[in-house]
Amino acid sequence: MARIVRGALVQATYTGDQESMIEKHEKYARQAAEQGAQVMCFQELFYGPYFCQVQEPKWYNLTEPIPDGPTTKRMQKLAKETRMVLIVPMYEEDGTGIYYNTAAVIDADGTYLGKYRKTHIPHLPGFWEKFYFRPGNLGYPVFDTAIGRVGVYICYDRHFPEGARMLGLHGAEIVFIPSATSRGLSQHLWRIEQTSHAIANGYFVGTINRVGIEKELGSNDFYGQSYFCTPRGEFVGEVGDAYKEELIVRDLDFDLIREVRDTWQFYRDRRPDAYGDIVAP
Repeated sequence: MARIVRGALVQATYTGDQESMIEKHEKYARQAAEQGAQVMCFQELFYGPYFCQVQEPKWYNLTEPIPDGPTTKRMQKLAKETRMVLIVPMYEEDGTGIYYNTAAVIDADGTYLGKYRKTHIPHLPGFWEKFYFRPGNLGYPVFDTAIGRVGVYICYDRHFPEGARMLGLHGAEIVFIPSATSRGLSQHLWRIEQTSHAIANGYFVGTINRVGIEKELGSNDFYGQSYFCTPRGEFVGEVGDAYKEELIVRDLDFDLIREVRDTWQFYRDRRPDAYGDIVAP
């Protein structure tokens, strides 16, 4: 019997405040559950705007502890209610003035499984992330969930194949990559890099991008086009809309993971003994 996992992604516009953003995502989670989804990922920093377009200390007020903060607790209740695994990207406070760009992973029974902290932090016009975040320090965890082994990579991370490979080596069957990325220089990479991670590592990828312009913060135009792809790098159904908010629900045949890895023996044929220069300082 085929091992089919129904996954969901939501690409959303910013409403203007935290509570309505949370409510919007709760609504979409319930819609996804009604469609039979078993796992769902929200977008990067899901309950706020992408505030890294500017450098303003007021946005530090969006931080909260994970898992002891109110949003994680609320998402645990939502996961239990919908019986879905949830990947929930938030702005984490880990002590006074210590902040991370983090995703919590919650199992389908509401159990908090752990978190991933964004490893690679950009700092350039429109993406002033070092003003807000420390680089992640938890490595590349993979979480045993009700639907399988789940890894997380966040936005700018996707430009770095090393972490994507680490997630594969740690046994990920699907990697979720929530993002906030705008039209321009990197747009043509959106359908290349993440499908390449799927191919090189033999796992599914589910990736999200915001949509719209958050005018009060800057001119970044987030271009959506969220998608799932197979371990062969093939899109599962249509790619999300480039301008509109959208809930994407797709059936993922996890039997493909074994089939692809048995055909393309990338793990067998790796030569880590020859890669020392990659980790040279």
